[in-house]
Amino acid sequence: MSASTKPLPPPLPPETRTVGQVVAEAIRLYSRRFRLALPLGLPLAAADTVAVGTTVAEKIVILLVATPAFTLAYAWASALAADVRPPAGTWLRAVVLGSLVFVPAALFFPWFALLSVAWLALVGLTVPVVTIEDGRGMQALRRAVELCRADYVHALGSLATLVIVFVLSRVALAFLLREQADNTIRAAVFVADLVVSPILFLGAALLYFDQAARVGSGSRARRS
Repeated sequence: MSASTKPLPPPLPPETRTVGQVVAEAIRLYSRRFRLALPLGLPLAAADTVAVGTTVAEKIVILLVATPAFTLAYAWASALAADVRPPAGTWLRAVVLGSLVFVPAALFFPWFALLSVAWLALVGLTVPVVTIEDGRGMQALRRAVELCRADYVHALGSLATLVIVFVLSRVALAFLLREQADNTIRAAVFVADLVVSPILFLGAALLYFDQAARVGSGSRARRS
């Protein structure tokens, strides 16, 4: 068998998964669940299209208005990653709690993106906690912080890398669409975001499993 036809090595377990493998597994999940995952890109595609040519203050308002849609997309990505179908009440709690958590990130992102990413690394896992574990209220928030503290560097690095991959990929794709297909800037941005941004949500959902596994491995190490 030639080197070009050798199967890919199996992915590492979540507790030892690296930042790069989070991105790779997000892409793999996206390709495996493409039809269900593609709509994840709609909220960010719509928000970015509206935000073209706006001021920083206007971008913040757009992000705040779109916050529930972003949160719903993250909850849907979490359900896809876990292969679960939460009841309606769980979806509602995920959107409400996730929106509250996302507000500070929306305020900071247009002028200091890294601070927003750092904040979401700390508390953003509230959404998969609600979606997958059926967490409620402050208990879900405390659980998200517990997951973050298991390996904050991994959480921050994974989210930052996902954001960088998203930004670079969508800029390149938008440029190609703009140059080759004679699209308007808004149309190119919309299509690029629609296609690329599901990786961002799916990767953030997979991060939940990494952090949960690290919490478990840390507990076992302390007992041994």
